[in-house]
Amino acid sequence: MTATLILEPAGRCCWDEPVRIVVRGLAPEQPVTLRASLRDETGALFRAHARYRADAAGQLDLARAPALGGSFAGLQPMGLLWALEPEKPLRDVRTPFAVELQVLDGHWPEAGQLLGRAVHERDFLPPGVRREPVRAGRVRATLFLPPGEPLLLLAGKGFAVMALAYYNYEDLPKGMENLHLEYFEEAVNYLCNHPQVKGPGVGLLGISKGGELCLSMASFLKGITAAVIINGSVANVGGALHYKGNTLPPVGVNKNRMKVTKDGFEDIVDVLNSPLEGPDQKSFIPVERAESTFLFLVGQDDHNWKSEFYAQEASKRLEAHGREKPQIICYPGAGHYIEPPYFPLCRASLHTLVGGPVIWGGEPRAHAMAQLDAWEQLQTFFHKHLGGKEGTVTAKL
Repeated sequence: MTATLILEPAGRCCWDEPVRIVVRGLAPEQPVTLRASLRDETGALFRAHARYRADAAGQLDLARAPALGGSFAGLQPMGLLWALEPEKPLRDVRTPFAVELQVLDGHWPEAGQLLGRAVHERDFLPPGVRREPVRAGRVRATLFLPPGEPLLLLAGKGFAVMALAYYNYEDLPKGMENLHLEYFEEAVNYLCNHPQVKGPGVGLLGISKGGELCLSMASFLKGITAAVIINGSVANVGGALHYKGNTLPPVGVNKNRMKVTKDGFEDIVDVLNSPLEGPDQKSFIPVERAESTFLFLVGQDDHNWKSEFYAQEASKRLEAHGREKPQIICYPGAGHYIEPPYFPLCRASLHTLVGGPVIWGGEPRAHAMAQLDAWEQLQTFFHKHLGGKEGTVTAKL
């Protein structure tokens, strides 16, 4: 190996932190290929590559040099991470990753000799933030509902975060056929009454089914000040939701509307019935009861369900009842799983309710740019509506 691959910061960092990638010791104007790879805890291999040309001094700085092609093109300093794709289009990523970066002589696919390599570790939680109680110091609190484990990174941004499992964990029900909001109410009350958490209320953050549940919690429960709904439904989905004698039935499903992609994955975007018609109107979450402020983050290429339609219908219902108009931010080309910055696009994975692999939508570059903006937008929203920027932070799972 004749080149030196430099990463700044050099040690482990969080997924939402950018890393500077520089290669030194190349020949002037030398064509090279940079390749990134990682394996998740299931053994699945992810890869990305891009072609570059060194400058006149034999140096390559991805913050200044545009990619000439490969997994992406143009000036994309973090492209080697957000463009990572699995060899098989399914993934389950919940643990820290070690990304291997390589510099190869020449341009892919004819690239030859390995010139340099480095390993970069990326984590979901800041150093020292693990499963432990809230530390001293009154902080804002956010209740986070999985899926979307990478969103735990919010614990490093000035918030106490509780990630609340609600099925298929220890003594919890294995499925979602019947969920009871009293269980979620206990978590809200715990945070609201915690002596180290600022009041008077807490924030909610949820994606997909978690987003839908956050909408239900804000509609029925007290003590919720702000809620961020990432590609959530305005209708109750998958099972009955109970609270103090009230029941929201699940919206109807028509599997005949399911499509299959050329790769053999299911496209379920049209499967759910409209919650605006017939008996399915009973599944519409009564958002007009909510006293919290809402931010809806929407991927316009979401293939799980019609997230933009749901956000707009929630807005109409709130305005019709004199409630504050929610903020809705739509991202063209973004898919269902909008996660923190630089996280690879999840094209397809196992769907719990479907019982098989489905596509989630999204175009890699547009999805990556959406994740950058959405991450800043949700933090700004919580800082504004939960108050202040001071405070220590940790996570409690």
